[in-house]
Amino acid sequence: MSRPPVRPWAALLVLLAAVLALLLVPGRLAPGERHTGTGAAPEPVPLPQVPSGFFTGSDAEGVRRISGVERWLGGGELRVGHTYLPGDRWTNIEGHPALFAPWARWKAERPGRLFVLNVPMMDRNEAGLSDAEVRDGLRRGAAGAFDGHFRTLGERLVEHRLGDAVLVLGWEMNGTTYGHRCGPDPAAWKAYWRSAVTALRGVPGQRFRFDFTPSRGRDAVPWPECYPGDDVVDIIGMDAYDQPEGVSFEEQVSEEYGLAHHVAFAKAHGKPVSYPEWGLFRNGDNPAYVRGMLDWFAAYRPVYQTVTDYCPHGVWGCADNPRSAEVVRGALGAPGRP
Repeated sequence: MSRPPVRPWAALLVLLAAVLALLLVPGRLAPGERHTGTGAAPEPVPLPQVPSGFFTGSDAEGVRRISGVERWLGGGELRVGHTYLPGDRWTNIEGHPALFAPWARWKAERPGRLFVLNVPMMDRNEAGLSDAEVRDGLRRGAAGAFDGHFRTLGERLVEHRLGDAVLVLGWEMNGTTYGHRCGPDPAAWKAYWRSAVTALRGVPGQRFRFDFTPSRGRDAVPWPECYPGDDVVDIIGMDAYDQPEGVSFEEQVSEEYGLAHHVAFAKAHGKPVSYPEWGLFRNGDNPAYVRGMLDWFAAYRPVYQTVTDYCPHGVWGCADNPRSAEVVRGALGAPGRP
């Protein structure tokens, strides 16, 4: 697919709107402040009415850790449970009671909780598949070869009372990390997504929402070229880590296919946004970046946001990031916590 023509005035309006949104949030990142981890930590500011979670592991122990994070937050409630299906073989992509049962219990304990599940679109998903292997798999998927696996997954989710899950299907498809990447054949990737969604929507009792989530920026292929269509997407997400080294938050907003492009694209397609993965990375303990992301959430009210909480990304499970941790506690912690 050829890239759509760039309209400079439209890009300028998007960037101005993004900067204005940040200016309207108290305690925001100072203009031009860079991700060096230096300087005083920004003032903690609460993050109201944005369903939030921490990824703390996929197994039963990961579910139990959520209560530990809530205690660390001083009683702040985490309403989002986020986990991943293994992508090694189709029998695991279909899901298992050992994975779903603990999350089903967690979700049932309190009304209003949201279960988010990342679903690989290819087996051997992290095995370094060649472009030719990926292209072949995408074309087979587009022809419906894997629909049965997705129907089984949907049935198992419904059986475990998780039929209203948000499914992050084929995440970070614009990169090169996963076998379910889009670059080798965008047309087949889009057709495959449509086939998988149709199979999952055909499961009796389901109320799934489908989250199209690229990684921030251009990466290996412009992510809009992978967008499969408004009728098969419910949420437009973005995974956004603090990288590359030394890049300011404003640059992460304004870069090609960055945060501003994401919210503008979602608005143009009538979809809400989400942030399934975000966290520290190339710039160490960086409270300025964390404040910038939290301000962004306050401005654009995503369906949910989930902190990736293991080193080097995390703030609860990673003692290397104490200043960033205080900003997160100020945003997500219970009002009046010590």
